[in-house]
Amino acid sequence: MQAAVIGGGVIGGGWVARFLLMGHDVNVYDPDPESQRKLEAVIANAKRSLPGLYEHSLPRAGQLKFCTSLPEAVQSADWITEAVPERLELKQAVFSEIQSACRSDAVIASSTSGFRPSELQADAVRPEQIIVAHPFNPVYLIPLVELVGDQSVLQGAAKVLEHIGMLPLIVRKEIDAHIADRLLEAVWREGLWLINDDVATTQEIDDAIRYGFGLRWAQMGLFETYRIAGGEAGMAHFIEQFGPALQWPWTKLMDVPELTEELVQKIADQSDQQSGRYSIRELEKIRDDNLVAMMRALKGQNWGAGELLNKVDLALAEAPVASQQSLPITIKRVIPSDWSDYNGHMNDSRYGDVFSVAADQMMKLVGADESYIESGKSYFTLDLQISFLQECHAGDEVEVQSKIQDAQGKKLWLEHQLTSNDGSLLATATQLLIHVDLELRRSSEPDVVIAQKLSQLQTWHNNLDFDGGRDQ
Repeated sequence: MQAAVIGGGVIGGGWVARFLLMGHDVNVYDPDPESQRKLEAVIANAKRSLPGLYEHSLPRAGQLKFCTSLPEAVQSADWITEAVPERLELKQAVFSEIQSACRSDAVIASSTSGFRPSELQADAVRPEQIIVAHPFNPVYLIPLVELVGDQSVLQGAAKVLEHIGMLPLIVRKEIDAHIADRLLEAVWREGLWLINDDVATTQEIDDAIRYGFGLRWAQMGLFETYRIAGGEAGMAHFIEQFGPALQWPWTKLMDVPELTEELVQKIADQSDQQSGRYSIRELEKIRDDNLVAMMRALKGQNWGAGELLNKVDLALAEAPVASQQSLPITIKRVIPSDWSDYNGHMNDSRYGDVFSVAADQMMKLVGADESYIESGKSYFTLDLQISFLQECHAGDEVEVQSKIQDAQGKKLWLEHQLTSNDGSLLATATQLLIHVDLELRRSSEPDVVIAQKLSQLQTWHNNLDFDGGRDQ
């Protein structure tokens, strides 16, 4: 698919990175002479973080083209993202120029955080072609995107967004600021009042969120969280118990303090005191590392954003291939940021994780897969010896080749080599596994079909060397 992005700022740059790293070619147009430099910084952050969400390599990255005019960018595009500043007249003018140059079947998706489709479509020659696809920063990590517009167009748009790992939320009715920003606006207004009235500082408000309800919201949202708060009686009991509080004058949702120079300066000073020791680029990296670590934790629970990531992983997975010509590749991935330790390289224990998954892939290759385990049989690791040869860092692209060294009776010896994408040998491992009857919890002979497959692969592997440069 050919994508085009008009506007290469924070949001536009995030869209570019998301499309590129998920395998799509992207044309970009932005008249800002600094746009290429800014965009390359966003893409660098995305390359460092997005692949770390998954257990498999992303598709081959698409091609990026900086165009000198808007018509050049959109004329062959299937998907066109508008990410220009939030001014209605400007957006309408951009849509007019886009429609005069683009294909009639292309999707034109506005990143607007507040305007309704009917406002964006005013005077458009093909109004149904223009939809809202509102993302959240950083677009290359946060999966939610709100879709508003013609329902027949939204269905196809949702499939495109799912393909690049996002979660499309189709808004039932058009409304100013859609869904998420209306919720954020309520919290923002209350935050401004708390600062204006000297009740709290910017850091104290942020601490209330990140150490409190923000943690609950990250994995269950608002209503599922409150359902639990109702105890065994559930949501109805929660509303019955806490609903009367809505009549109390706790909030000022229909009002906002005047943003005087004094209040703006107070907020800016508190923000500088809170975070001024970091540059914006440093804060972006900290944010991205935190998001990757949190979402990866949710993968283990298959909950919230983690459930979505697991679905994408299933689509990315490539089963190892048995071949007489080369050893199977059992791991191909990027090292995530949360695998690093205090020395800045991959923690020792993570090498064990990598080689353990490589062994699981070898088991699947010979037929000792999930169904085999369900039948009451499996292989257990008795010994794993790892040699650490070179440092491995977050963001490194790595792969593991695995080899059957010996497969006799109950015992199975495997060898693994971990290499970087330039062929450098990072680590090796030898692994002894034993076949087990899960019901008796004792060693046993593998099924005949498994034994035959192991024998065949051992014969092939005895004649093959690792691509990493040396055969152990």
